Amino acid sequence: MQSLARFRSVRDVTKLLIASRLGLDSPEAAREAPILHDIELELDEGEFVAVMGPSGSGKSSLLHCLSGLERPSRGTVVLCDQELGKLSERKRTLLRRKRTGFVFQFFNLLPDLTVEENVLLPFLIVGEDPAPHRARLDEVFAALDLDDLRDRRPHALSGGELQRASIARALAVRPELLFADEPTGNLASAAGERTMQLLRALNERFQTAILLVTHNPRDAAFADRVLFLKDGGLVQGAELKGEGIDASLVFSRLEELGI
Repeated sequence: MQSLARFRSVRDVTKLLIASRLGLDSPEAAREAPILHDIELELDEGEFVAVMGPSGSGKSSLLHCLSGLERPSRGTVVLCDQELGKLSERKRTLLRRKRTGFVFQFFNLLPDLTVEENVLLPFLIVGEDPAPHRARLDEVFAALDLDDLRDRRPHALSGGELQRASIARALAVRPELLFADEPTGNLASAAGERTMQLLRALNERFQTAILLVTHNPRDAAFADRVLFLKDGGLVQGAELKGEGIDASLVFSRLEELGI
């Protein structure tokens, strides 16, 4: 299924994320090339964008800078109409907590809590009663096929189930943008495929924008647009977009770019 973001008129589009001239220096900046340089990136409301690159290309650093987890060395990031460089650490944290979600390669579930308790954690951290959100949470549990797993603890779950639980936690607060860092990197092939199918379906169902960073062509092919990161910079003119994106096309572009 293709994203509804592909069919919106220009006047309906809201920019959730804008990065301009973004750069990040390494700790040994005087002796090493920058981790990121000259990044120009925009992401629209409801859009699913993948950034492809090999290990060490700067993908995770890019995601951290775009989400406010790390301060870039230069350039600007506007996230949900807020320029991150002008916000205090506390305000950046509140912005992430209220308007974004995160899915990582390692599931980061608390081992002593049940699946449902882990999913409710974003509300409990801020002392908010999750009861008014119950209908939404039930919908998320159903969409991720977690209804029968609510009372299980992480040690009793498979890798795919763990990742589905972490996605549910990320979606609990109804984020506008979901940041996904190699979400299938710790999963078997079949579980990884299902995880990507679910992310695509959730993007469609809830119109939650997704920014995915990955080295896997199969995963990238689920996106509306695929960007390519090489040596810390986005390769100009290499973007893939449209209905014809598949894993073989992404792989071919990687070969063309020598990535």
